Amino acid sequence: MIVVTTPTGSTGSQVVQHLLDLGAPVRVVVRDPGRLPAQVRERVDVVPGSHGDAEVVEKAFAGADAVFWVAPPNYRAPSLEAVYSDFARPACEAFAQQGVGRVVGLSALGRGSALAGRAGLVTASLAMDDLIAGTGVAYRSLAAPGFMDNALRQVGSIRDRGVFTSPLSPDRALPTCATRDIAAVAATLLLDGSWDGQDSVPLLGPEDLSGNDMAAIIAEVLGRPVRYEQVTGEEYLAGLVGHGMSEVVARGMLDMFVAKDNGLDEARLDASRSLTPTTFRRWCEDVLAAA
Repeated sequence: MIVVTTPTGSTGSQVVQHLLDLGAPVRVVVRDPGRLPAQVRERVDVVPGSHGDAEVVEKAFAGADAVFWVAPPNYRAPSLEAVYSDFARPACEAFAQQGVGRVVGLSALGRGSALAGRAGLVTASLAMDDLIAGTGVAYRSLAAPGFMDNALRQVGSIRDRGVFTSPLSPDRALPTCATRDIAAVAATLLLDGSWDGQDSVPLLGPEDLSGNDMAAIIAEVLGRPVRYEQVTGEEYLAGLVGHGMSEVVARGMLDMFVAKDNGLDEARLDASRSLTPTTFRRWCEDVLAAA
């Protein structure tokens, strides 16, 4: 049995589909089972509730060969520890109590960098990795950079104004990958019973791109002018808090971008890129253009 958390999320939903396509037995932990597509719900074992709840994960992880672990977004959290390590503590106890064989977790690129200790969300995510690894369970942390899919959050601005924004310098080239590639890697690891120990798997995407690079590609794919605009840190924070995000989480996001702008992701750029082949152009053609 393979347990998938966040089965309605952008990555978790694709992990579930990969596993079902390959005939694997799947159990999902989901707050609202009604959000599962009907064709998925009828083929999986559903455990309702939050995977941050001790009783829920004790039930969900019983008899599990492997678990796909993701800490869900919590934009109003009082601390970054609450989003990651504190949320994961009940699961860490359940990994040991239920004898879970392997855990594959979605985390962040940055381990090994001198900036990793002051990188906001990335720092907190790496601390969660350490907590999980400390249980002794066989663990693979998927060390992801920025997601191509994050551009979907700005579909309205791209469509209506021809603009997308972030705090990153316009010419700062960074790795980026598609969630569909992350999901494929996760499913492969979840089905592979031959590995043990703890390690991270850098997922870099096939190319490094700047905001200006991405704007040019989007413009070519959509056939309309699109430009990238860098916003100041203050503007970025104000926008997030204005949309209801807690100040501490908003600051964690900004600190992550500042660290990336200063070289956070460079520590593992020597890693193989063969696991994540989807180019940004291909992703734009397949996903962004339709959105």
